[in-house]
Amino acid sequence: MGLNNLRGRVAWVFAEDDYDIDLIIGVRNIKITDVQELARLAMSDADPGFAATVQRGDLLVGGRNFGYGHPHYPAMRAMRHLGIAGVVAESFSPGFFRGEISMGFPLVTCPGILGAAQRGDAIEVDWQAAQVRLPGRGQTLALLPLGAAERGTLEAGGLNPYLKARMAAKSQAATMPTTPESTP
Repeated sequence: MGLNNLRGRVAWVFAEDDYDIDLIIGVRNIKITDVQELARLAMSDADPGFAATVQRGDLLVGGRNFGYGHPHYPAMRAMRHLGIAGVVAESFSPGFFRGEISMGFPLVTCPGILGAAQRGDAIEVDWQAAQVRLPGRGQTLALLPLGAAERGTLEAGGLNPYLKARMAAKSQAATMPTTPESTP
């Protein structure tokens, strides 16, 4: 099994470092639980028509320490609902990174992406080649590989399925009959 490559457009470029994802829906809206309402609000302070422009498979691009702040989930729930397939950033806030990976949402650390990508660019993430490509610009950047647990979590679709699969594998290994050794 492996990670599916990502292919889409750059739906938005968050050019600031330390971007607080609560700003995606507005801090005043973080208690809203209706995902359709959250999706409608996504980026509306910066671009009221943003939600209508997103296509399934699009990606977000961010600077250093993307996701800084409290690890609230409504903003990225809204983005996933709109069809955003992942985030490619210079680096991620540790709490945001752990939280989104545990939800099975791909986060790609790619030094240099902020200076290379613009909104609307075609973008591809090739996990096997460890590359992010911007075909329209003729650019290829190296991505930082995920750790084994992070990769396994994404491959399983999130932390819960990953842990269940690991426990099932351990349980199966513990119950497998052993073969008696041959005697000469």
